[in-house]
Amino acid sequence: MKKPRTAGLLFLFGGGVYTALELLTRQRTYFSMFCAGGCSLVLIDRWCNGRSRTQPLALRCCKGAAAVTLVELLFGLAFNRKHQEWDYSAQPLNLWGQICLPFSLLWSLLSVPAMGISAHMTHALARRR
Repeated sequence: MKKPRTAGLLFLFGGGVYTALELLTRQRTYFSMFCAGGCSLVLIDRWCNGRSRTQPLALRCCKGAAAVTLVELLFGLAFNRKHQEWDYSAQPLNLWGQICLPFSLLWSLLSVPAMGISAHMTHALARRR
């Protein structure tokens, strides 16, 4: 298991990157999206790095997409239904307007740099101890 400090730094970095991507693409964001991005990077690191490093990249990308899609669904059900921060109901193959297949596929592609960043951060923090 990763040290709490490492998970905390991954959370902050993931939240910052997710927030920046939202500001670049939608010109707005929400605090819940910062938290979703942080949780997503921590899960990607846990599910796709470490012992999973020897698995095929395609499988690790699917795991990364599942991590982000799960976070998106949970945050969507908890926050989005009340505040309407996003709406995927017009997207194909959506579930309750909270998640959809096109964005899950995007998350699988974005998992590649996320895995690299989290592995680099984890390794760098481990060397400093």
